[in-house]
This record gives sequence, structure tokens and C-alpha cells, in this order.
Amino acid sequence: MSEELNQSITLPNDIAAVPQLTNFVDNVCSRLNIDGSTVMQMNLALEEAVVNVMNYAYPKGSKGDVDIRALCDGAQMKFVLIDSGTPFDPTKHQTPDVQLPADERAIGGLGIFLVTQIMDNVSYERRNEKNILTLCKNLKN
Repeated sequence: MSEELNQSITLPNDIAAVPQLTNFVDNVCSRLNIDGSTVMQMNLALEEAVVNVMNYAYPKGSKGDVDIRALCDGAQMKFVLIDSGTPFDPTKHQTPDVQLPADERAIGGLGIFLVTQIMDNVSYERRNEKNILTLCKNLKN
């Protein structure tokens, strides 16, 4: 699993493009011989993060893109999501109290919570009018 990798895909803000994201993650992880369980977890995290961009980054009815870059240095798998939509830092989102019964919890936030539980590091920055969300997963040798 020491192979380096740098690949990217650009998707429209359309939920119908999610299967392309899954194929992209599967292909990247296959090239790196990442185990199936980790691939499933990363697919889930990436789908949550990308669907949030597709649904909320751009005004309703407008077109926009999300660029997804996959980088690997052999020790860590990194996915960088870049969009030019409305500024939003998901890392500042309040963590939901998952101990509360579902009907007592605030709406939303579980997807972001899930991403932070699956990935080892999640960071956000706003640069050049773009949202840049980086999701990192440490790879076990």
C-alpha cells in the first residue's frame, strides 16, 4: 500500500452523479489495495460530504460543480472536496447529541458527525472564494 496517487473527478451538483463518485472511490482504493471495509467506510463518508455540497452549496436550481481530488502518500488517503458555493464550514457545526432519543435531537448534522467518525481528520478552509474540505484516512500497513 505504498503507492502514491493523485487523481481527480469533477461532478455537477446533481444527486444522479453519486454513482460516479462511488466508482471513483472504488477505483482509487482498488489501485491502492485498500481493504473492502475501509473502502465502504470512505465511500459512505465521501457520499455524505459530496451530497451535502450538491444539496446546499449552490442556490436551489443553479448549476455548480464539486471537484474531488484523491491523494495518497502511502500512509494516508486524502480526499479534497472543492466547490465555489456558499461558504460553509462543516467542522464548526455543532456535534449532535446522539445519546438523545431521535425525536428530541435537532434536525441535521448527523451526516457531518458520521464523516468525522469515519475519517481520521476533517479540515475546512475558505480560499479564493472556494470551500475546501479535506478528509483524511490513515492507512494501516
